[in-house]
Amino acid sequence: MTPVHRDELWIGGAWVPPESSERIGVENPYTEEVFGHVPAGTAEDVDLAVSAARAALPGWADLPAADRGAALGRLHRALAARADEIARIVGLELGTPLKIAKAVQAGLPLTVLAGYAELAAQPWAQETIGNSLVVHEPVGVIGAITPWNYPLHQVVAKVGAALAAGNTVVLKPSEMTPLVAFLLADAAAEADLPAGVLNLVSGTGPVVGAAIAGHPDIDMVSFTGSTATGRAISHAAADRVARVSLELGGKSANVILEDADLVKAVKVGVGNAFLNSGQTCTAWTRMLVHRSHYDEAVELAAKTAAGYTLGDPFDPATRLGPLASAGQRDRVRGFIERASARLVAGGLDAPVPATGHFVAPTVFADVDPDSELAQEEIFGPVLSIIGFDSDDEAVAIANNSRYGLAGAVWGSDERALAVARRLRTGAVDVNGGAFNPFAPFGGYKQSGIGRELGAYGLAEFQQVKAIQR
Repeated sequence: MTPVHRDELWIGGAWVPPESSERIGVENPYTEEVFGHVPAGTAEDVDLAVSAARAALPGWADLPAADRGAALGRLHRALAARADEIARIVGLELGTPLKIAKAVQAGLPLTVLAGYAELAAQPWAQETIGNSLVVHEPVGVIGAITPWNYPLHQVVAKVGAALAAGNTVVLKPSEMTPLVAFLLADAAAEADLPAGVLNLVSGTGPVVGAAIAGHPDIDMVSFTGSTATGRAISHAAADRVARVSLELGGKSANVILEDADLVKAVKVGVGNAFLNSGQTCTAWTRMLVHRSHYDEAVELAAKTAAGYTLGDPFDPATRLGPLASAGQRDRVRGFIERASARLVAGGLDAPVPATGHFVAPTVFADVDPDSELAQEEIFGPVLSIIGFDSDDEAVAIANNSRYGLAGAVWGSDERALAVARRLRTGAVDVNGGAFNPFAPFGGYKQSGIGRELGAYGLAEFQQVKAIQR
C-alpha cells in the first residue's frame, strides 16, 4: 500500500503551504493502518481561501454561460481521467469494495458533474411578471462542508451546482476521507479553472468547519452530515443571517404491500440497506411487510444477508467492506447490543475478518416501530423488519420518524404510487425505480433544508431579483 501524502492546500489557484505544520492521518479501515496524511487546516487558512473566493467571484459570475459551461466540461474531463484512481483512493480511505467504488463512488459524481457542465452552459433563467423582470444571480461565496461516506459525490453535488450557478467555493472535505477531494483539486488545476473559483481547506470540523460556518464573508453554507452538526451550523449561520442548505440524516422505510413481488422487493431492499456497508443516508433500514407475507419475508431477508461476503475491498469476492472507523463500528455494535428485537441474521457473535472495522450484516425481526432500533439512524449494515396489516398502518409506521429523506414502496403500480404520495419523505422509489442523479434530492423534517442535484440543486445556489421598469 503506497502512502498518499498531501502537504499543501489548494487556494487561489495554487498549492500553498498551510498555516500550521500539523497533519491529519488517514486510516485504511480494512488494514487499520494510517496510509496517508493531509494538512490540518486552521481558521487562518479559511480566511485566505475566503479572500481568494471573494476576489474571484465577480469574474466567474460575469463569465458568459457558454464559457462557464466549457470550464466545467474541462473539469469533468480531467476528473474522468482519474476515475480509476478515485475508486482506488475511496477503497483505501473508506473501505468500499472496488466494484462499488468504480460504479458509485467514482461513476456517480462524474455523471452529476457532466450534468452541471451542461446546465452551466445554458443562459440563466429570467421571466417577466407585469412590469418586473425577474432574474437569477449567484448567492456569492459558498462554504461547502461534506461527509465521509460518499466523499466525492457529496463534494461534486455541492461544488458542481455552486460553480454552475456562478458562485465561488471554499470546500472542507471530511477529515476521515479527505484524499479524494485532493484529486478534484488536481483536476481543477489541470482544467485551468480560474484562480480562486474552487478552494480546498482540509481539517477538522471544530476548526475548519466552524470557521467556514461562522465566517462573515461566506454568503451560504451547504452541509451534508449528521442532524446534530447541521443544527450547530444553522446556529452559526443564523448569527449573521447567512443562507444554509442542509442534507442530514435518514431512517427510510421500504414498504412491501401484500400484492408486491416479494422476492424482488426483499432482495433489492436488503441490498439498499447494506449499500456502502449501510453507511448511506438514504438506506432503507426499515423493511415494512404485510402480515400475510411477513414470515416469508423474514426468511428471505436473513438468507439474502447471509450471502454478503465480508473482506478486503480489493478482493472481487467481497460484497461488504468494513465500517469507516473503529468509532463507527463500536457505535453500530452498541445498537445491536441494546436491541430487544428478534435477531435472525448476523449480530455480534457472527464471524468477521480478524482485521478491519467490520460488523456482520444483521437483520432483526419483530421490531417495535417506536424502539431505538426503528427510530435512530444506525449507519451500519443493520436492517429492521416490521409488520403491518393495512396500507394506512404502513403509511403511519413509515411516517413515524423525525426523518424524511428517502423510501420505497412495492405493489401494484397504482396502489404503490398512492402509498408513495402519502409518505412524508423527499424521494420514494416505486417498484425498484432507479436512482435519478438529475432529480431533486433532499429531505423533509429533520432530514434537511433545500435540494441538491439537477436544476433544483443549481437553483439552491441562486438569488432571485425583481427589476421593475
